[in-house]
Amino acid sequence: MDSFLRDKLRSQGKFSDFFIEWKEREFTDTDIDEDKLLKDLEILSQQIGMKEGIIIGCIDYRDLSLAFFTDNVEDIMGYPSSFFKKKGMEAVLMMLHPDDVPELAKFQKIVFDLLQTLSREEMDSFEFTYTVRWVHKTTKEIKWFTCKVRPYLIDRNKNVVFDLHVLLLLNTPPQINSFDWSYSYTSKNGDKIHATKYEPKTLNFKLTKKERQISNMILEGKSSQEIADELNIAINTVNTHRKNILKKLNAKTTAEMVKILLNTRMK
Repeated sequence: MDSFLRDKLRSQGKFSDFFIEWKEREFTDTDIDEDKLLKDLEILSQQIGMKEGIIIGCIDYRDLSLAFFTDNVEDIMGYPSSFFKKKGMEAVLMMLHPDDVPELAKFQKIVFDLLQTLSREEMDSFEFTYTVRWVHKTTKEIKWFTCKVRPYLIDRNKNVVFDLHVLLLLNTPPQINSFDWSYSYTSKNGDKIHATKYEPKTLNFKLTKKERQISNMILEGKSSQEIADELNIAINTVNTHRKNILKKLNAKTTAEMVKILLNTRMK
């Protein structure tokens, strides 16, 4: 491993040793054509058209390189593509706000320790989000990103080989002023599991078909009256469903409910 990367990680404390420890795991075959997997991702990125402020990337945890990333990162952060191809994870660390590096390392350990306890089916539904600061190479401007991540390639030993990052540049800083995170997955019995930085105790909730339908309509910005009209039910019935959803999600306000729903995104 590059001496800079090792020193950079070691300087962040015991939690960031995770990156080094994970690289030294015993990876096995994946039974998947990795080149085709990454080629499909490249095609997908081209189809999306890489809207302004969206970056897609994959980390290869076997050597902490970047298996894939979209070239628009240079326009957004000022670092050339060659830098990411050569430095991999080191390049990512160099862009991060120094206060966020140890927080990211702590969270990565939480995520990957949890993944080792899940079944393959549960791992396939697992995703996590985090909000982080990157620093522009030349201007030193601090830019906030919200990132949605999920395992993209898993080997026979349930090691994550590639993860898939979709990062969105925020035009305005978020209300929080530090690294934030959450994760979610569907358990074997169908429960939706959700946890956040400020509510680390996992929340278990299982919505009915009607509650899932109303949840998605809430996320579409529809009012209770609009939901009632569309579903041809009484507005009092909609409000009862909303109260039940709040209770199951352990949310105190509608805003908190929407945040949880966005992170878990019921389908």
